[in-house]
Amino acid sequence: MRDLIVPGDLLWACRALEEGTLPGEEGSPSAACCVVVLSGFPCCVDEDPPTETDGPPGACAIAQAALALMDGSKSSSSSVVLATDECNKKVFEAASKHLKERYPSNFSVEAFPPGLSCSSLEKLAERCTLLVACERAGPASDGNCYTMRALNMTERNLIAPLHDLVAAAAAKAKVPFVAVGDGGNELGMGKVIEKIRSSTKIKNGDKIGCVVAANHLVAASVSNWGGYALAAGAAYLRAKRNGDDGGDEALAEWVSRCVPSEAEEVELLGRCVKEGCRDGVSGKVEATVDGMPLETSLKCLRDVTATVLSTASAST
Repeated sequence: MRDLIVPGDLLWACRALEEGTLPGEEGSPSAACCVVVLSGFPCCVDEDPPTETDGPPGACAIAQAALALMDGSKSSSSSVVLATDECNKKVFEAASKHLKERYPSNFSVEAFPPGLSCSSLEKLAERCTLLVACERAGPASDGNCYTMRALNMTERNLIAPLHDLVAAAAAKAKVPFVAVGDGGNELGMGKVIEKIRSSTKIKNGDKIGCVVAANHLVAASVSNWGGYALAAGAAYLRAKRNGDDGGDEALAEWVSRCVPSEAEEVELLGRCVKEGCRDGVSGKVEATVDGMPLETSLKCLRDVTATVLSTASAST
């Protein structure tokens, strides 16, 4: 993924998440924030559910960070909505069970059917103040969403038109769009579409590459890892805004609130697998991600957390 990284975009993405969770003046129309997190990549097209293990953990990490950053704001009506396809609903509800329990009034999972846009999608666009996609299927130049093996998920009636939210939200009030992807076919990767098409490492890049561009793109080897980085970076920026940087306990507290622990990730993935979630590479119902053991992801989570804490006192 190194060739698809946009220098500086991770920082801008973290800023967008941190700033996008700050309420406006009390009583103003913008007082309440609504962060919409899009996820779901039903690449196991012949299975029920067709959901893969890359996506739910990263999306939940971003949602957790947004909720933690909103927590204690003047507006109790600020919210986070995790939006996905109907076919992914069971898995994402299981993945986000801890968030619903912790923030019952501020967090929800909304699932949408395939096909044409619906009124509920338009209402979601109206509420949205920040749009974030993590391992979300995105349309190629022909309008269809494809797996890395170039299987058409749209024709199989698996894909809801969540990508319509990008244009709708932008038209409403220039809502920022942050995206995390790892293969070129995810929503938001249109920002580097020419690199995807010319890449020797992405098979069928010209066919599967998503043409919808994000304002700020986080390219990662595994999208979940990009979600961890986004959550940790936003936590650091909030600590810095509050004057809590410097490696002290206050910063550690922000990171612990915004970034999932290893134990939480193990439990989360276990709940997903219990609902039939599969590794997108192996196709097996197992607690692995993109063909790699869970420990690989946990190490990345440790590294991301340690990096934020160890650089807290550095001048930025």
